[in-house]
Amino acid sequence: MKIVGICGSIVGTKTRTAMNYTVKALAEKYPYVEVAILDLADYDLQFSDGRSYLEYEGDTGFVTKTIMEADAIIIGTPIFQASIPATLKNIFDLLPVDALRDKVVSMLVTAGSPKHYLIAEQQLKPILSYMKAQLVQTYVFIEEKDFYRNEIINDDILFRINRLVEDTVVLTETYSKIREAKEAEYGF
Repeated sequence: MKIVGICGSIVGTKTRTAMNYTVKALAEKYPYVEVAILDLADYDLQFSDGRSYLEYEGDTGFVTKTIMEADAIIIGTPIFQASIPATLKNIFDLLPVDALRDKVVSMLVTAGSPKHYLIAEQQLKPILSYMKAQLVQTYVFIEEKDFYRNEIINDDILFRINRLVEDTVVLTETYSKIREAKEAEYGF
C-alpha cells in the first residue's frame, strides 16, 4: 500500500508540521505502508494548461505521477482568505477528472481561526468527490492555538491524527478487498 501526503501550500510551516506527525504515526502503527510526502514548497510546478498529466515533465510530472500511483492520499492544507491555496487547486487541475477513483483521501486542515472549519466541507470535499475519491468522512482541523514552536501541543489533535491514520489505512484495505472480490466475480 502506498500513501502520499500532500502539503498543499508553498508557504508556512504548520501544515508540514501536522503532516510530519501524521507520517510518524503511519510509520509507527503501519510499518508495511510505503509513505511519501509531497510538500509543494519543494517543487517548481507549472500551472495547468489542459494537457494530460503524462505530458508534464520535471517536478510537475513527478508530483502528478506520484499522486496517480498512490492507493491513498492524505491532503494537508492551510486555509488562506477563507479558501484552499491556489497551489493545491492547481494540483487538482493538473489531474484527470477521475484521478482519485479507487483512492481513499483524508484531510488535515490548518487555520488561524475556528471560523474556517467548514472550508473543507464546502470547498475541498466537493472537489474530491467530483474527482471520484473515497473520502474519509472526518478530518483533522488544527488551529493556530494548537501549535507552539512548530510542535502540536493539543493532545486531542494528536489523538485525532492517529485516528485519521487508522481510518485511512483501514478504508484503503477495505476498498481494496471489495474491488478484488468484485473483479474475481468475472472469472477471467
